[in-house]
Amino acid sequence: MALVEIDDLTIAFSGRPAVAGLTLRIDRGDRYGIIGESGSGKSLTALAIAGLLPDSSTVAGAVRFDGAPLPEDERVLARLRGKRIGMVFQEPMTALNPLMTIGEQIEEAIVLSEVPDVANLVVPDLLDEVGLSPSHVGRYPHQLSGGQRQRAMIAMALASRPELMIADEPTSALDVITQRVVLDLIAEICKRRQMTLLFISHDIRAVATLCSRVGVMQAGRMVEQGAVADVLKSPQAAYTQKLLAASRMDRRPAPVASVEEQDLLAVMGVSRVYAQGGLWPWRDPPLRAVDRVDLTIGAGECVALVGPSGCGKTTLARMIVGLDSASEGRMLLDGVPYRGRDLPPGSRAAMSLVFQDPFSSFDPRMSVGTSLAEPLHLLGVMSREERDARLREAVEAVGLDASMLTRYPHEFSGGQRQRLAIARALVTRPRVVVLDEPVSALDVSLRGDVLNLLARLRAEHGLSYLIISHDLDMVAAMADRVLVMEAGRIVEEGRPDELFARPQHSLTQALMLARLPDVA
Repeated sequence: MALVEIDDLTIAFSGRPAVAGLTLRIDRGDRYGIIGESGSGKSLTALAIAGLLPDSSTVAGAVRFDGAPLPEDERVLARLRGKRIGMVFQEPMTALNPLMTIGEQIEEAIVLSEVPDVANLVVPDLLDEVGLSPSHVGRYPHQLSGGQRQRAMIAMALASRPELMIADEPTSALDVITQRVVLDLIAEICKRRQMTLLFISHDIRAVATLCSRVGVMQAGRMVEQGAVADVLKSPQAAYTQKLLAASRMDRRPAPVASVEEQDLLAVMGVSRVYAQGGLWPWRDPPLRAVDRVDLTIGAGECVALVGPSGCGKTTLARMIVGLDSASEGRMLLDGVPYRGRDLPPGSRAAMSLVFQDPFSSFDPRMSVGTSLAEPLHLLGVMSREERDARLREAVEAVGLDASMLTRYPHEFSGGQRQRLAIARALVTRPRVVVLDEPVSALDVSLRGDVLNLLARLRAEHGLSYLIISHDLDMVAAMADRVLVMEAGRIVEEGRPDELFARPQHSLTQALMLARLPDVA
């Protein structure tokens, strides 16, 4: 029996359809995956099922849940979402309330669900179900890693014991170990609770691992759907064949770049220590997020940093680019010492960071053109013509049109925002670019384009990269050296071909075992 039925659904904005003539059926207990490029209408389809489409949209067609149309009364619809439909949003940092602890938000979801049989649930039980310890109850979203925030979102979605869980890119920012854990967790919960799943992802391997049926969307239309084994192994639509070919292009020879022997960046014995315990810091030992790390990057070299969520990768990156200061140790940029925030203005322009979460790193009240122009003050006074030329150069380099500069962040898809984040990092023409998950929000076809772009810029301008990534295929294609990080320390280092083929440390071995299998 169908739990979700969509008939000839069209969703338009300002008269232009973003989803056109969509027909879809999800049976009870089914695990249905939707794949497609950014902007293909995947997330809009999920929002339509949950009744969360923006007021600016025009909707035609029918969406039925358990045989009945979605209620028009918002209060009735909100109760339906709270009790019977759970949703895991694409970007947990923006979906979670920054002023409430994780425990308070999960407890709120339990109370608002108004479901009698969950009234006795306690937050630690839900956290335990998603693999988080009770200590996370009192923490705020900014105190959690990306993987931990994603698990907290899943716990909130499960609070009302929903019949349908909609998961929109729930593993896009997770390391391979956590990704496998989350996928196994979702599968186990669906089986134990007999819950229906709608899984939206650009990761074809994740869909193949988790789902039984799949639909392929292109430009708002469903071009192919059926059993996972049939669609992914014997695709009929040309677009599906293109996506599968692009997913297999992740592994390709690393770009050849000229690497100078002299270190452009040197990190020596750097640590970052945080006090714990709030008003009583002596009660808990200090947290060493980064612990005596040594790292070098030569001019023109690409170094990759891999490791599980929460191991200190992003903290190290923030210290390197001067957004945080080291508690111990020192760093050298082209021979000039600094410890983080004391990075001289001239050197700041030589270093850029691509943030992990492209949505929260943009000011929602500013156009993307204004946001992209902010780093240009580091270069001194520029004329309007020079400024506009820099902005056009940056956005066109990442495959976007300069006309988009007048838009706001919420008007872009997740993949487009990621490309804009890369453009902002390149606008000052830096020498060192730190990329924190630069392709995690991109679909497979765009990922190859962005990686080729990064390789071309590196070769043409002699850029040095520090790439923080969970995508081991991308790391193998891009990096000259790979550093493996665990609990704030570098535990293994080597060339990607040698390190991945013969891992010595237990963490590196676990990373290789957790990789999802190829789609044959």
